[in-house]
Amino acid sequence: MAVTAPAALLFGFGGATAARSQFLPLRWFGTIYISIVRGVPDIAFFLFFVIALDQGFEFLRHQYLCPDWTDRIWQGNDFVVCSAAKLPLGNAPQWIHEVYGFLLAVLTFAIVFGAFAANVLHGAMQAVPRGQIETAEAYGMTRRQAFWHVLVPQMWIYALPGLSNLWMLLIKATPLLFLLGVEDIVYWARELGGTKQARFSDYPHGDWRLWYFLALLVFYLAFTRLSEVVLSRLTRRLSRGQATVGATA
Repeated sequence: MAVTAPAALLFGFGGATAARSQFLPLRWFGTIYISIVRGVPDIAFFLFFVIALDQGFEFLRHQYLCPDWTDRIWQGNDFVVCSAAKLPLGNAPQWIHEVYGFLLAVLTFAIVFGAFAANVLHGAMQAVPRGQIETAEAYGMTRRQAFWHVLVPQMWIYALPGLSNLWMLLIKATPLLFLLGVEDIVYWARELGGTKQARFSDYPHGDWRLWYFLALLVFYLAFTRLSEVVLSRLTRRLSRGQATVGATA
């Protein structure tokens, strides 16, 4: 969560900025990114996109490191590249494999939830009163200066309700990390609770998964409640003296 949320927000800001760009190809790119990712089921991205991303990295490395390779890369259902192009390398330590898998998972989550964040931020940018942008430009600001010094600081009050909902969805989506091979707290609750041998404890025990999952239930409820309180206070603080009705920016 600490890594995925900022990464998703970064993707969202980039997508929203692209979607309102005056440069037509960039605006198309932002619009298509938001539309496609929001229109495809999340589980499809989690199951297939991460594999395609991994193979894409290996394909680029293969083209650069093994230019003399003559065999076909795609052999039926198999994807075969030279050993130097594999990610991570076969002789890399186990922690390298785990970090690489974690980074792929974070990138996939960031791309998926970044599209939803981009939609929220784009709407927030449109909600900032257009007159404020025109006033800033009339006082000599460039369009870029007006964007960074007038539009961006004010858009957050409009974006915060949507981003709050997205944060809650992201919390509930963390168990989907197991689809990407990441060992999250739900995975460990199942593993530790179901252990009957002295692998993780000093004595054998029965099936404790029910108690572990009940503890997870309490944890998620407490975490979401704490998030609601923090986000509500943040919204009230940002709303002080802030106009909330305006024309399109």
